[in-house]
Order: sequence, then structure tokens, then C-alpha cells
Amino acid sequence: MNHRFERVAIVGAGLVGAGWAIVFARAGQSVSIYDAQYAARASVLDWIADSLSEMERCGLIRDVPGIMARITVAGSLEDAVGEADYIQESVFERVDVKREISHAIGAAMRADAIVGSSSSGIPASEFTSNVAKRERFIVAHPVNPPHLIPLVEIVPAPWTDPSIAPMLRDFMESAGQKPIVLSREIAGFVLNRLQGALLNEAWALFDAGIATAADIDRSVSDGLGMRWSFMGPFETIDLNAPGGVTDYAERLGDLYHSIAMDRQFPARWSPDLVARVAAERRQALPLEDLSGRCGWRDKMLMALTAHRTTSHEGDNAKPDIT
Repeated sequence: MNHRFERVAIVGAGLVGAGWAIVFARAGQSVSIYDAQYAARASVLDWIADSLSEMERCGLIRDVPGIMARITVAGSLEDAVGEADYIQESVFERVDVKREISHAIGAAMRADAIVGSSSSGIPASEFTSNVAKRERFIVAHPVNPPHLIPLVEIVPAPWTDPSIAPMLRDFMESAGQKPIVLSREIAGFVLNRLQGALLNEAWALFDAGIATAADIDRSVSDGLGMRWSFMGPFETIDLNAPGGVTDYAERLGDLYHSIAMDRQFPARWSPDLVARVAAERRQALPLEDLSGRCGWRDKMLMALTAHRTTSHEGDNAKPDIT
């Protein structure tokens, strides 16, 4: 790694930006957070402190005060990014918003700094084409919440300096994340294309009355997800046939092809369909309880991360980072 990654700026103090602040501060970087909304800037440190305390309780980190001491809130964009080695942009997922903030960052950053966007599916070429220092911009898309789910998709724009993707991959790995690097831009990247395929099928099954939303969810949470929490689809099928992936493809390739052909023309998620799923979900979880359930999700992720960290399964997960 031939680029310094000592000072990090986070632009956008929502849940994703705050999670990124934890990622980098626990890895030892000095982190400066900026958000155009004063309320977000004012509350972000409290949210981070609460999250760190819960992570410490689960055995994922040590020294909460030390981590908090590495995080500050900046009063202006220039103060946040002006001296940063790396900038993680995490603003609202809309092209015009990302284009505007990218222009502002490009004007304020150092010439040798790197900017990663938390864009979940919009390629960097759609919002950095006319930005100053555009060759320093790249997508670094996390999974929410990034401090608990380590995957990061690194996606260069056509004009991104070729040296940046491998440097950023090394940096993300040193910070405890699990990066993947795409060879080129594609809408939705890898993770959301995979998730989208599953979601489209889930909506279609519900719309056809095949199963309830709860039972479709259960097929993942108590079925596919049990394996997918520690291995991906190719390894899954490689282990599910005596002769490995070739044997699996020979046995079930025609079945999966017929299933795919059945969805050649996927329907949009219509307002009526969304309303029916929402009605079932709101009966199971009233809207006022949604944030509490998000907290439950985060605690479950912490417990899963703690288990993966201490077990010998998977990719030799790193111990906690202080």
C-alpha cells in the first residue's frame, strides 16, 4: 500500500456514514464527520457511542473511549475533507445529490486524496464525469450497517486511476472489512444484483399466492440464510453434490434453467402488491416498532460476528480491532 490512510473524512452522518466512522476509528484512523444537516452532526456521536458500547458488550471491540477519541465532527465540508487521505461519501442515494457533493468534495480535497462513494447501485460515472480530480473517485459500497457486515464492493469508473482499486482493497482489508473488486461498472454491482434476483422472485411468489411473506422470509432465514451466513452460492452447490459443482450442474442445471425461463418478463413491484406485503408486515411489526427491530437486528449481527470471530469456520475472521 503506497498511499497514506491515516486521516479519514466521512461525508454524510446517517446510519451508513456513522457505521463507516466506527469501521475506520476502530482500525486506528483519525475520523472527521461532516453532514450538511446540523441535527445529524449533533446526534451522530451519541449514536456511535451507544453502538460501540453494545459492541463492547458482545466482545467485538475494546477501549470504547479510545475509539471515540479518534472521531470528531467537523463544522464544514472543507474542514472535514481538506487534509483527509481518504474520504467516504455517504449522502442520499440520488444522482443529483451525489453529483453536487462530489463537485464540492473535488474542489476541497487534496490532489492525492481518494474518494469512495457508498453508492449502492449508481455507478460513479453517473455523478463524477465533470468533477475535479475525477480520477481519484471510486465506488466503495458497504452493506448496511458497515461496522457489523464487512463486505465492501469496490467499483472503478472508466476514468478512475487504475492504482486506486488495489490500494483501497488493501486498506479495507486492514480495517477489518471484506472487499471485492469489480472489473468494470454494472448497474447494481454484484450484491444488489444477487439480492434483486431473490427479491424479484419473492415478490412474484407472494403475488401468485404461493406463500405468505412470513413463510417466504422463513425459507431464507431458516433455510438458505443458514448456509449463506458463512459461504456463498458457488461453494454451497459445490458441497451439495458428491462430485462437486460439475455434478450439481449436471443434476439440477435443467431445473434451474426452467425456473429462470419462468421469469423471463418479471413484473414491476406494483403499488397494490407493495401494499399487500406492507399490510402483512405491519401486522407482524407495527411501524412504531420498526426502529426497535432494527436494534434487534444489529444485536443479532453482533452475536453472529462474535461467533464467526471466535470460530474456525469461514475465512479466518480477524479478532476484534481496537
